[in-house]
Amino acid sequence: MRLLRTTLKILISLSAFWIINSCGNSKKEQPINGEIKKPNVIIIMTDDQGYGDLGYHGNPIVKTPHLDKFASESLELTNFHVGTTCTPTRAGIMTGRNANRNNAWHTIAGCSILLADEETMPEVFERNGYDTAMFGKWHLGDNYPFRPQDRGFKTAVYHGGGGVGQTPDYWNNDYFDDTYFRNGEPEKFKGYCTDVWFKEAKDFLSKKREQPFFLYLAPNAAHGPFNVPESYARIYDNAPLTAEQKRFYGMVSNIDDNFGELIALLKQQKQFDNTILIFTTDNGTARGITYLKDEEKHLGYNAGLRGIKGSHYDGGHKVPFFISWPEGGVQGNTRNASLAAHVDLLPTLTQLAKLPYQTKKKLDGADISKLIVGEETSLDRLLVIDTQRNQLPEKGRNSCVMWNQWRLIDGKELYDIENDPGQKEDIAQLHPERVLKMEKFYEDWWKSLEHDIRYAEIPLGSENKEPVRITVHDMHTQENLPWNQNQIRKAASAPDGYYSVKVLEEGSYSFKLYRYPPESGLAINAVASEVQGTDFRDALPAAKALNLVEAELVFDEIVMERQAVKDEGKYVEIEGDLKKGSYKLKSNFLSSNNKVVPAFYTVIEKL
Repeated sequence: MRLLRTTLKILISLSAFWIINSCGNSKKEQPINGEIKKPNVIIIMTDDQGYGDLGYHGNPIVKTPHLDKFASESLELTNFHVGTTCTPTRAGIMTGRNANRNNAWHTIAGCSILLADEETMPEVFERNGYDTAMFGKWHLGDNYPFRPQDRGFKTAVYHGGGGVGQTPDYWNNDYFDDTYFRNGEPEKFKGYCTDVWFKEAKDFLSKKREQPFFLYLAPNAAHGPFNVPESYARIYDNAPLTAEQKRFYGMVSNIDDNFGELIALLKQQKQFDNTILIFTTDNGTARGITYLKDEEKHLGYNAGLRGIKGSHYDGGHKVPFFISWPEGGVQGNTRNASLAAHVDLLPTLTQLAKLPYQTKKKLDGADISKLIVGEETSLDRLLVIDTQRNQLPEKGRNSCVMWNQWRLIDGKELYDIENDPGQKEDIAQLHPERVLKMEKFYEDWWKSLEHDIRYAEIPLGSENKEPVRITVHDMHTQENLPWNQNQIRKAASAPDGYYSVKVLEEGSYSFKLYRYPPESGLAINAVASEVQGTDFRDALPAAKALNLVEAELVFDEIVMERQAVKDEGKYVEIEGDLKKGSYKLKSNFLSSNNKVVPAFYTVIEKL
């Protein structure tokens, strides 16, 4: 009898051991001082790199061995979607909400500033004990309280606006040896932009810390201008690509090398296995494929998808998505075709990390953590992607309703991307019931967001006390505006528009109106010199002389004051008393021929 009891105990112990160690999808929780060790989280999102800009997706030209290896060892969501341009994707990742809900439906013109009352992913992670950092492209606001360090990132190193060299960025940045902002303070860096972001990320990962970390690494590459180290462009000397495409492909290969180094560091530091590591991109390709009209042929590769960046066909918003977390039960070398999107990341990652998270506003995303760890194999859902790029979202504008493998374009074209990934055959007439269901979903979805549509207001007189620097990049206007520094130099457009501001504290304010940014040191009527380019780096053109003679400040169409432009003056300063409230601000110059030109830069301080 004693022998029988002993045998049973051994069998029970062996059975328990087998059950625990055979459940491949079970999360391995590691107690430390009586507490479960939380996973680290890294989101790497490149810019303008499309689904086809990887060797792993069949591109016969691009060289991406490190990304290809990571992809083959990860879970891939093959039906993953984002916004069709930069800002909408970034807002969706940060909030779990569609960009039409939070003033992030455009990339410029005052509609790329994430509303201050939106809760962001880094805020949730920081609140739950994570060390948080971001490096690279933010593109959700350049003033307090919209900057990354105001939205939950303890450490943030970033460029201004939506890209290096754009209007809010530091003057004359061109991807090489630039000045970026560290928690709001300008700092000079050595090296190529992508190398800088990854170096900062590796330095962050090398810190000794007791707490888990959340890292958002968002290179501005491969966004234009397509400036790249010559050695990377030379990789594609003999490739059947345009000169510009060779530079674009070189930028992708540079990302790949940096990615490989980061993976090696994580493994060396034994952080890889307990890190939720995601690689994805922000929209369809910018230059992975190019159509030569004269020769009636395409150069490059787009994985057979229809459309590129900005399109509401799949080529504009279907992107790579790979996720690794060995200790969390995420199975490598697997693929899942369930419909998923950028707005799913906040609810999903908080669930995977076991963080208490209760949304304060309606989410468009869903928790797909069970799909990630293999507890579910498929989803049945609908989602909407659209391209707005205007002053206010318009119902039905460039809309795409997605339902698993179905795509309803503009409410009338229906495609089955499982059998027709290139979206060549409109089958709406064959499936009227599907069209009706998808139309109904869109109608309900639009009603749910209409009350959310509003502009962000840049605060004046806030508790932050820092000077407010407003640029024409954020002017509300339907007209063309100079959103990058080449256009600032050329002064080819002088749009009529306004800035949405809110005075929080009554009192006297100083407004300094500039034609060039303060750090340039240039006088209002100076002519900025040309900066020579190379075969692999665009030149910065000489500036256009404007002969500006007067400056004015306008609040709600009432001229507050006018001042003359002084010889060799770098700015015109206008002071005035303001009461609390919301205003439409205009800061303008007048030329000698009475042409109105907006002050491209305005610095505001409470006196």
